[in-house]
Amino acid sequence: MAMAEAQFDWIPLQCAPDPDWLAAVVDQSDCSPAAVFNWLGPLLWQRGHQDLAALAGFLQPEQYCPSRPWAFGPEMTLAVERLLEAHVQQEKVAIWGDFDADGLTATAVLWEGLGQFFKEPDQLCYTIPNRFTESHGLSLAGLDRLAAWGCQLLVTCDTGSTAIAEIAYAQTLGMDVIVTDHHTLPETRPPVVALINPRQLPPDHPLADLSGVAVAYKLVEALYEQRPDLPTQPLTQLLDLVAIGLIADLVNLRGDCRYLAQVGLQTLEQQAKQRLRPGVSKLLELCKRTGDRPSDVAFGLGPRINAVSRIHGDAQFGVSLLTSRDRPQAEALALEAELANTRRKALQATVMAEAEAQLGQLDLATTQVIVLADPQWSPGVLGLVASQLAQTYGRPTLLFQTELVEPEPLSAEPLPAALGTEGDRPLMARGSARSVNQIDLYELVKGQAHLLTSFGGHPFAAGLTLPVENLPLLTAGINRALRSHHSPSRSSQRSALPIDLTITVADLGRDLFKTLKQLEPYGMGNPVPRLLLQNVQFTQIRERALRDQRGGKQRFYQVTFELQDASTADRFPGHWWGHRQGDLPTGVCDAVVELDVNMIQSRYEARLVDCRARETAADHPGLVSTPLIDQRLDQRHPVPVAPPALQHCPVSWSELVAARSATPDATSLTLAYGAPVDVSPSSQWQALVGVAKYLSRTGQTTSRDRWCQRLNISERSLDIGLTCLEALGFQVEIAAATGPEAEDHLIITGQPPPPLAEIYQAIAQPFLAAVQEEQFRRRYFYTASPMVLAQGLAAMAANP
Repeated sequence: MAMAEAQFDWIPLQCAPDPDWLAAVVDQSDCSPAAVFNWLGPLLWQRGHQDLAALAGFLQPEQYCPSRPWAFGPEMTLAVERLLEAHVQQEKVAIWGDFDADGLTATAVLWEGLGQFFKEPDQLCYTIPNRFTESHGLSLAGLDRLAAWGCQLLVTCDTGSTAIAEIAYAQTLGMDVIVTDHHTLPETRPPVVALINPRQLPPDHPLADLSGVAVAYKLVEALYEQRPDLPTQPLTQLLDLVAIGLIADLVNLRGDCRYLAQVGLQTLEQQAKQRLRPGVSKLLELCKRTGDRPSDVAFGLGPRINAVSRIHGDAQFGVSLLTSRDRPQAEALALEAELANTRRKALQATVMAEAEAQLGQLDLATTQVIVLADPQWSPGVLGLVASQLAQTYGRPTLLFQTELVEPEPLSAEPLPAALGTEGDRPLMARGSARSVNQIDLYELVKGQAHLLTSFGGHPFAAGLTLPVENLPLLTAGINRALRSHHSPSRSSQRSALPIDLTITVADLGRDLFKTLKQLEPYGMGNPVPRLLLQNVQFTQIRERALRDQRGGKQRFYQVTFELQDASTADRFPGHWWGHRQGDLPTGVCDAVVELDVNMIQSRYEARLVDCRARETAADHPGLVSTPLIDQRLDQRHPVPVAPPALQHCPVSWSELVAARSATPDATSLTLAYGAPVDVSPSSQWQALVGVAKYLSRTGQTTSRDRWCQRLNISERSLDIGLTCLEALGFQVEIAAATGPEAEDHLIITGQPPPPLAEIYQAIAQPFLAAVQEEQFRRRYFYTASPMVLAQGLAAMAANP
């Protein structure tokens, strides 16, 4: 069997921390000075944790000051008032959740939290959509069922922000609605009692990254504060559920998200020992974990909870699994989840093998986007396989399950009219899409909206439905769209893999593990540290097929091995999930690993991420990176800025690449821009109109650059603003430059009459949205860590 090709472009990150800062970190951590200087300090520094005052709260949750639920403002107040009114009036309250781990834990938090105020099940119930038949979000049929039960107040969790039509329908059924969610906000506020969504907060707010379960927890926390005399269950008893949902949903673990995950893991470990949640304790037992680490959720609890809906479609019993105190019932449900997860792995391996067989029939040299379909594929694993393929082949991937053509009836009798009309319905394809290499998948698919019947998602993941007959058109259209915006080689590039530390086999073990554990919990924005081992060999290689609880062999493999190098005579054990023995290189090689602990064998292990033969590693362009000198966040020791330096906060990756490309012979790039100053979009709009009126009245002209500087906006936002001015009634002309150094000038004429307020607001909306998005991007490029920026810079520079 041929060795598998390396899957990633490796990006070693080198960012030297301030020595005085390093010395101060020793006092704030439980590690030895040598561990701080060699491992912990550089990791914290290059990940942007350079503020000593904030570092204590990052490393020790007891030093962090969490935000109060009232930070959500009037929306939280309205929600609590309505719930307490329902309590007094003894109304019937329903919870509408979702079928993934975040949605199920959010439902469980509300079920237990609201259960302190409403009697179960007479006054309180919950509903979870079926993954296969209903998909995400509210549905009219589900609302009808709740109305028949007598629901007067509906509380959503992890869903509902954009369900305008469904919420309006709920009102006609006599239901008030409170939405708790963390997904995209609608352009206009839905007709709800309250909308509690962290996207309403500034991007840098400590609550801005909350997942659905954390938002639900904040609502319960506010209720507990208002009526502390009613609950008999401590609020802290819900924190284990919050940690599970947060980590499984892959949100950015910073601010309150990190704090809740930290204290939640502590609660999870304690309650697992006491078996306060027998279903969760049984799941931890089945996956041989204790619950004290984020990997216990990411690789243990999360996949098993998600597997329930991926295999069965119906995830209603997932809430009982999380909340039931009936030990026999809860443990039986845990066994069902364990079997579902094993079945999910087998289905995932089967679909992966069949998808790769289909890929063998394609010309990948001319394929920008992978689009595959099969009627037999399980819809519950399509997103997982699409993600695997996208990472492996470096291309956005869309996978579909298609409906089968029903066979002709044996009888020659004509079909009844009702059945005949059903036969006219087109066969449908339902699928999942995943992106890679900073390609905005949402925009690509949105451009083919005329072929789709439903679509939703974000730049890196989406779900969509369309008639089967439109699949060829979608494949051609989306490939054409990507080809027109990216060079042919872009989609064939591998994903970037940032490397945090270079170590030896002798370093692997307890001391390094204890040091790296200071950064837990890991997740989005704080990934597991990747460790580079150079000049190592794999020995004692074995492979095995995963078996389920019933002993059946499945098509999912694991390779185990031992690592050795010249640093020590000892060998270090490791494993590689989803790979075969022949995928490992022979002889001397380089490897990127994550340090883990094997609870079954009570030992530390290396989890292999990627590897490549040593003779080709030095020739790989991904090993050449651009060190970033960060002068954004720490201005205590200002130094003269040498080129190349970026002194204005960018709004796109292309600006970062352009700054690096300005002096190609330089060995580093200095980030020297200050914090962006956000001005309200409405003020920017007033200034834009004011400048237009002045230029029109005086007959003067101005360049695009001067106008951008005057308003502190990008050219893209200015173009949108000029279009809005034309819609307002101004005439915009461009006077072409006449000299080689001259700039084009803008000529503004006309003095339109003042429009009605609502028309004026509608005309301004595109510009307001553009400015808001630009401010978000500036804030991102100001706060993102050097590691993340280096990763994006390398990926973009490799794919111009």
